[in-house]
Amino acid sequence: MHPILVQLGNWPIYSYGVLLAAAYLVALQLAVVRARQRGIDGNKVMDLGIYLIIAALVGAKLMLVIVDFKYFFQNPRELMSIVRAGGVFYGGLIGALITAIVLVRRYQFRIWTTADLFAPGIALGHVIGRLGCLLAGCCYGRPTDVPWAITFTNPAAATNVGTPLGIPLHPTQLYDAGAELLILILLLVTERRGRTFEGRTFWLYMLLYGISRFIVEIYRGDDRGVFFGVSTSQFVSIVVVPLAIGMLLRLRARARA
Repeated sequence: MHPILVQLGNWPIYSYGVLLAAAYLVALQLAVVRARQRGIDGNKVMDLGIYLIIAALVGAKLMLVIVDFKYFFQNPRELMSIVRAGGVFYGGLIGALITAIVLVRRYQFRIWTTADLFAPGIALGHVIGRLGCLLAGCCYGRPTDVPWAITFTNPAAATNVGTPLGIPLHPTQLYDAGAELLILILLLVTERRGRTFEGRTFWLYMLLYGISRFIVEIYRGDDRGVFFGVSTSQFVSIVVVPLAIGMLLRLRARARA
């Protein structure tokens, strides 16, 4: 792990922040390339993508406050810490989706076609972002004795995000990154096979990510908030998976009609 990429005087440049920025930029660039391949104005997609990135950042941090509401309520000064925190992925995804629904008409795009353009980029960006989590030590796993366990030793990680040091943990950051990479490959390989329809790529991503996130959460060891006996992200996955199945069936039926 390497939470601080470089120290410029008294200003630390955090690895997580650099990789998070790279994740957003790579995801946006992939969406632009995919748009141009389909004859869609890449400049408009770029503009829309910038708004979606802003919405994702805000949504992720709002979800973080909701998940840890008790902590922030008791420690209001700690609200400033969310400026350097990545936030909760599902919150960013929801924020970006709501923003996309509001703005697609302005750019004269079709909502599910646009979502399909961005879905693989979301997966790719998530892979890069989780590598940033690994370097920072956040989103860590439960103690374990599996051969591939990872042990964090950098005091900066314990100070910044409470990472347990000197204890073998499940490398949940790599579990999530690996799952996202497999999802990305599956989306790109199957996108033009079988009966295609608007929204298939996006909702397939939501389905697969919801399943993988629920499973990875089982091995997480950090405090993520509990909702109805499961973690907040597991609860969202329980909602997202049947929704994704329903939308895939609905959009396919509409395409046939």
